[in-house]
Amino acid sequence: MKDTKTVYIALGSNKGDKFKNLQLAINAIFEKIGAIVSISKVYQTEAMGFDGDDFLNTCIAVNTNLSAKKVLKILQEIEVKLGRKPKKSIGYESREIDLDIIFYEDEIIDDKNLIIPHPEAHKRKFVLEPLQVIAANIQHPVLETTVEQLLTNCTDTTTLQPYNIWLKNPIKKYTLSKQNYIAIEGNIGAGKTSLATQISKDFNAKLILERFADNPFLPKFYKEPNRYAFTLEMSFLADRYQQISDDLSQLDLFKDFIVSDYDVFKSLIFSKITLQPDEFKLYRKLFYLMYKDIAKPDLYVYLYQNTQRLQANIKKRGRKYESEIADDYLEKINAGYLDFLKSQSDLKVKIIDISDKDFVKSREDYLWLIKEINNAVQDN
Repeated sequence: MKDTKTVYIALGSNKGDKFKNLQLAINAIFEKIGAIVSISKVYQTEAMGFDGDDFLNTCIAVNTNLSAKKVLKILQEIEVKLGRKPKKSIGYESREIDLDIIFYEDEIIDDKNLIIPHPEAHKRKFVLEPLQVIAANIQHPVLETTVEQLLTNCTDTTTLQPYNIWLKNPIKKYTLSKQNYIAIEGNIGAGKTSLATQISKDFNAKLILERFADNPFLPKFYKEPNRYAFTLEMSFLADRYQQISDDLSQLDLFKDFIVSDYDVFKSLIFSKITLQPDEFKLYRKLFYLMYKDIAKPDLYVYLYQNTQRLQANIKKRGRKYESEIADDYLEKINAGYLDFLKSQSDLKVKIIDISDKDFVKSREDYLWLIKEINNAVQDN
């Protein structure tokens, strides 16, 4: 996944069903731009600069992987979809929805079609009042003053009246936090780390990532598999056992659940492929001695991708030691996972075919995948 940025957006409506317009805009922003981190109160404000009905205004913070220009383009598309028409005259006029980028992280942008921070935001109480609810200590990157200080110093005399109905965060319809521990699994290059990381950001989950990159035997194994297979698998097993045991035992009161990009059982799946029969027999005994003491995930999600897509993803991430992984090896791993999952009666399993999806680049695909996982959570 690309680096996540936080964008602050002001929303206003004074035409039609104003509250509904705000909610529909927030829903669309969630679907197209990113997860809604926070939503301020709604304030009723008189129209400024023209005669018209009172506005309802609010501000939201959104985590996004999109550029500022892409966010602007999508906001303009949402405005049109919700009924906003091109201006008929010079100056301000009533509109179904008005969406403005106030801040995009601490970036300063001065282009023909986009200026960030918003050049008028610090003069407008109907922006600053809701913004300080969710970002009081955020500093204006040009004025080098916090939002709270900007509001205190603002000379705008407009009266804002708090609205007594709160807008809903669309992410609340998902119930992933009903599970204490979700494991995301998949073949090499399936995208399990990207998905687990994004879930942790969007759903306030404690993240456990496999520490495979630190294993000194992994590059050696790919060069000389017969020589280093047993050493590699034992080192992985020890590290996975320690990490999962430690992280699951450490309660984090500020997180809603735990998500990991692996389950310890992968050690047995991989070792069955990489080890000689006599080595595997010994390894399996050691594995089950450790495995019985490890907490099992409440939901086990397996991301299936066909071999062609796996190879494309492996090539894309450019790890030299993975460059010569054979199709046959990937297919054996996949078969090992599926055999394990089909034999599980006590483990709650969801197998999702993502061969025609790209949830890293496409938010639509990402949300489709989250819905699939959410359906599995709800199926009791």
